[in-house]
Amino acid sequence: MALAILLCFLFALVPLITGSLLRNKFAWLTGLFPLALFSWFLTKVPLIAGGEAILTSLSWAPSMGVDLRFYLDGLSLIFVLMITGIGALVFFYAGYYMKGHRYLHRLYGFLSLFMGAMLGVVLSDNILTTFIFWELTSISSFFLIGFNSEDPAARRSALNALGLTGLGGLALLAGGLLLGDITGSYSIQEMVAQSETLNQHGLYGMVIILICLAAFTKSAQFPFHFWLPAAMKAPTPVSTYLHSATMVKAGVFLLMRFSPVLGGTEIWHITLMSVGGITMVYAAIHTLFRTDLKGILAYSTISALGILVFLVGIGTDTALIAAAVFLLVHALYKAALFLVTGIIDHEAGTRDVTLLRGLGRYMPAVAITALLAALSNAGVPLLFGFIGKDLIYEATLHSGSFYLLLTSLAVITNILLLYAGFQVGIRPFIGKLPTDLPPLHHPAPLLWIPPAILAMLSLAFGLFPGFIGEWLNLPAAKAMGADGILPPLKIWHGFNTVLWLSLSTLAIGTLIYIFLRPTQSKETWIKRLMKFSPETLILGLGYGVREFGNWWTRTLQNGYLRNYIFTILLFLVGFMAYLLFSGFRLNLLLDHTLALTVYEVAILGIMFVAILFTIHTRSRLTAIVALGVVGYGISLLFVFYSAPDLAITQFTIDTLTVILFVLVLYRLPRYLRFSKTSFRIRDATLASFFGLMMILMILEVLEEPGRREIGDYYAANAYLMAKGKNVVNVILVDYRGFDTLVEISVLVIAAIGVFGLLKLRLSKSEKS
Repeated sequence: MALAILLCFLFALVPLITGSLLRNKFAWLTGLFPLALFSWFLTKVPLIAGGEAILTSLSWAPSMGVDLRFYLDGLSLIFVLMITGIGALVFFYAGYYMKGHRYLHRLYGFLSLFMGAMLGVVLSDNILTTFIFWELTSISSFFLIGFNSEDPAARRSALNALGLTGLGGLALLAGGLLLGDITGSYSIQEMVAQSETLNQHGLYGMVIILICLAAFTKSAQFPFHFWLPAAMKAPTPVSTYLHSATMVKAGVFLLMRFSPVLGGTEIWHITLMSVGGITMVYAAIHTLFRTDLKGILAYSTISALGILVFLVGIGTDTALIAAAVFLLVHALYKAALFLVTGIIDHEAGTRDVTLLRGLGRYMPAVAITALLAALSNAGVPLLFGFIGKDLIYEATLHSGSFYLLLTSLAVITNILLLYAGFQVGIRPFIGKLPTDLPPLHHPAPLLWIPPAILAMLSLAFGLFPGFIGEWLNLPAAKAMGADGILPPLKIWHGFNTVLWLSLSTLAIGTLIYIFLRPTQSKETWIKRLMKFSPETLILGLGYGVREFGNWWTRTLQNGYLRNYIFTILLFLVGFMAYLLFSGFRLNLLLDHTLALTVYEVAILGIMFVAILFTIHTRSRLTAIVALGVVGYGISLLFVFYSAPDLAITQFTIDTLTVILFVLVLYRLPRYLRFSKTSFRIRDATLASFFGLMMILMILEVLEEPGRREIGDYYAANAYLMAKGKNVVNVILVDYRGFDTLVEISVLVIAAIGVFGLLKLRLSKSEKS
């Protein structure tokens, strides 16, 4: 399994190497690679159906508990077959659909990268490696959605998708770390064994929020759904692969995988049922107002994803079986309808359903394919969609106290999904061909055969549901936590409530399709409500954060050193004021503090006068000299207190500082008053408070009992370890050698800069 993922990443480099060779008739050959992977995983079906599971592990970072563990069971198997199987058909389809495109080789590279990342997500048994592959899907989908990079709308859609799914990725990382901390392991299978411990832990609710946030953003659940319709700016093969079978189902997979870990509690079931129920109805209603074929498919996809989350939330054995079946049902008919939409756009030059009629006469094979997919979407008997819809109703009818509400929501959703499927799969092919369409002809086999295969599989699985149920669906349901006796799938269950609900869905949905026609006015009306939509609110919040960042930068990171210093000092003063007024008490023993000699008082007086000169003089040179006097005064104080090393250092630094400042500033004019009086008063006030704070801190430090452990260590080991008798020098040169080296480097760089400025100034003076 690890080799299959690695090969996907390596194969992503092949199109980039071959380049232009994949822009001609040989492009379809790339589909052989995912087809080979599909065939290999297909050989594992009998083993998995027999109740076995395959676990492989490679050591990666064992000290951190991160290993490359890959786990193939019923749930991951059904996903890898969809990823590789539909991926192969998309590869074949894209070779002709985008034939001659100058960046077709890039498309194949991104698709291969995405396929490897998705395989990593569904196969990984380590939550941290799942997060890595999860983020790789977001990054690769960013390139795929924004493939038409010259289109501003495509770039904007790619950024929105990356932003939302990236946010979910961070939530997944946080949730995974919490799970690992609680269970002591990052292995998902080991977490399953500790599900009861997790459910009773104090952080269980937080874990639920984080995992659900990751899943909801990835699978376009309300209110994070809006990135999916915008992502339809991507080419049709990309929309088919990402938004029908793979990427958008990654979030659903996460919920399915963690259902045995986190499920079984009220908060889990209510959260998923509520969000899934709102999403499936909300998105299904939106299909009534859309006229673009891909727009209709986008909202019907969101609705289908809501159904899957809704079923996982119900959590009964029947609901989990229904989720496993509908997962495959939706992948087959939705991928087929997406590919058919691409054919219509490719041949007719438009996706506007209000302009499309009579295409079936010119492309009968495509019309039959679309019809089968639309009927499976509607849940017509003898098609796989009929089995899926019946199981949904069976799950809601036996869901508990609110079964009437849940069943009603499911019926309404399926009625509207039927309408959407008929709009895409039937309406464009019937009626009289409009005169304003370009000349039509039957598409090439590489365009219509891939969707035809998917549609025929919907028919085959509908005719023989027991076969596909035994080999794929029931093992997937068991992997999700269904532990009862799971009945086999079959076409006929007799005359019961479920059958009447299915027939009612077909009848009402067909009537709505006949009498309610899509119009541009409906779409225009719904767009007027955009200002109240989640998209407007969430993107508005994002814009607000960006504007706040701009304001913050303009205010606090504006490039003015005086503002930086003011902000830092203000924070320090405020922090110290908080400490002083929240229980901090000064213990000053002024008896020792006021024991000053006449020499110290004289030096302090000279320093005070120098400071006054610095503040009030209008000459830069006078201010520099006065500051030098302050520094020399501090040096004398060091001498008085028996610190000759510090005194010599201070003398040297102050002398060099005065010389450098004089060299740099001696040609500048006298001080000019650029600041307002109010600003100077403000700065003086802050400086006074900062000075007072420093005085209080120093006096308090002097009265703190000294801790001699560190000093004693240096005194005892300076000569033994570094062969130096001057402890201060040993600390600077040996114990803090790298710090000193960096400080010297900074000074050298500053000196070189000053020297360069002086040379530049002198050279300009000589020329003038």
